[in-house]
Amino acid sequence: MTTSVFFNNFDSFAEKKLIEDLIIESIRIYGIDLYYCPRTINNKDEVFNEDTISSYDNAYLIEMYVKNVEGFEGEGDFLSKFNIQIRDEITFTVAQRVFHDDIGAEEITYRPQEGDLIFFPLTEKVYVVKFVEHEPVFYQLGGLQMYDLRCELFEYSNENLNTGVYEIDRLETEYSTSVEANANGFIDIDANTGRPISISNTYFDNDQFADNDTFETGGDEIIDWTEIDPFSEGNI
Repeated sequence: MTTSVFFNNFDSFAEKKLIEDLIIESIRIYGIDLYYCPRTINNKDEVFNEDTISSYDNAYLIEMYVKNVEGFEGEGDFLSKFNIQIRDEITFTVAQRVFHDDIGAEEITYRPQEGDLIFFPLTEKVYVVKFVEHEPVFYQLGGLQMYDLRCELFEYSNENLNTGVYEIDRLETEYSTSVEANANGFIDIDANTGRPISISNTYFDNDQFADNDTFETGGDEIIDWTEIDPFSEGNI
């Protein structure tokens, strides 16, 4: 025996369109607006399969549903030999059709990519996409209507951030340790408008806990060559 010919559960375009519309409407009712920042790979290392100078040049406002209802997942906050680490993880759900229309058409990509950034205004934190699950609900009426984006807290490592969103771009201004970036100067961004207002060409110390000046002053007191320098000519 085969399935009944009087019920078409998988080939009906109208039914698929209906459930997709309901999912999009539900996300717009219960979801939250987030900024999605696609990653641009500039110099991919084919051996290690990574890019050391990735950049983020655009930010798209898009609605997503926060799937974690009881708090963040992951290892949380813990003290390791490298100081306190925060390993918060979160899962966002986005409708496939909305992503394709709002972001995929602009960035010429068919799905969210691992390594992209998401700014979560509720916590004012930036998260990086670690895995994209394209089957969070297994083929409702024979189709897939959403993506689950499993993300963790973003650890900045000298990426170029030029999204135009102040809360995201300020990470580069505050935490970049790139000598080239410091030599060329950072662009100061107006907190209200998000636009550049001035350029500073002076190198500044990014680590407020650095003790370089203290060590240099203390070193002068240990060995003092001011009176007699055996390595210079004329001093006996």
